Amino acid sequence: MAPSGPGGVRRRCRRVLYWIPVVFISLLLGWSYYAYAIQLCIVSMENIGEQVVCLMAYHLLFAMFVWSYWKTIFTLPMNPSKEFHLSYAEKELLEREPRGEAHQEVLRRAAKDLPISTRTMSGAIRYCDRCQLIKPDRCHHCSVCDKCILKMDHHCPWVNNCVGFSNYKFFLLFLAYSLLYCLFIAATDLQYFIRFWTNGLPDTQAKFHIMFLFFAAAMFSVSLSSLFGYHCWLVSKNKSTLEAFRNPVFRHGTDKNGFSLGFSKNMRQVFGDEKKYWLLPIFSSQGDGCSFPTCLVNQDPEQPSTPAGLNSTAKNPENHQFPAKPLRESQSHLLTESQTWTESSSNPGKGKAGMSNPALTMENET
Repeated sequence: MAPSGPGGVRRRCRRVLYWIPVVFISLLLGWSYYAYAIQLCIVSMENIGEQVVCLMAYHLLFAMFVWSYWKTIFTLPMNPSKEFHLSYAEKELLEREPRGEAHQEVLRRAAKDLPISTRTMSGAIRYCDRCQLIKPDRCHHCSVCDKCILKMDHHCPWVNNCVGFSNYKFFLLFLAYSLLYCLFIAATDLQYFIRFWTNGLPDTQAKFHIMFLFFAAAMFSVSLSSLFGYHCWLVSKNKSTLEAFRNPVFRHGTDKNGFSLGFSKNMRQVFGDEKKYWLLPIFSSQGDGCSFPTCLVNQDPEQPSTPAGLNSTAKNPENHQFPAKPLRESQSHLLTESQTWTESSSNPGKGKAGMSNPALTMENET
């Protein structure tokens, strides 16, 4: 085995450094458990009923916090399916030909039957040079993970993972339960914090844990409440963090609400149809992460008239390469309930629609 060069050593060092925020949160969580369960509840509380109630509620929040945090960290981000990757022949063409019309022609042919609606700022098909694939809607390349992530929201250092389609629900629950965890600690610790300043506590080490526990819980409550509120707003508008900073571009132009289907459907797209799973860190989001319904009336004439070819694929399966199977039931709900879609007219030149559009300029995105 060839010895690893300086580049490999640097990459390994970076991977280790990326885990420092996670280790910090884990240590802080471990200390908070000791400070609250042992020093506050068992040592400082004198009322047995108060001890039992506080410990039961605390352990419930603690378990949900740890569960959702674990799922956010260790759920692998989903990458585009093989239909979005260029074939070997298409890759050779891109490498052999100079950048220009030949590249654009290859991308247009490859994207003709793919369920994509978004474009680059210049109107070109969104293509990733590093991954050598056509980006699905809402997919972006993460420079830290060095791969394209479906419905990427952001790369979070506190979980050392990309937050995207596969774990966005877990991330929201992590924010919610961590906020409830901090608020609960601050509320139940407040009276003992006041007694600390009025010299009402015995002179033991417990009082210092009680003081620092209240400060930490109150401080994190403020920051988590603003972050959780912001992501609740994003869910209500069906936006990602990246889309909030840079609106998605469709063929007709920029549309900041292009993916919004209304509050109820936006919520169900993240949390799913069955409400019994909403508060549990169990995957229940709708769709496949590669295609998303939009609220646009004027669909891109270059693409199938419904996301993932819902109708046209069923009628003419031999004319469409993606997807080979119909949308699952949870994804179909988004398309059938009071959602307007235009159907492409049947004509002999339908298969050549992508060839008749003006030339697209290719723009690399990272």
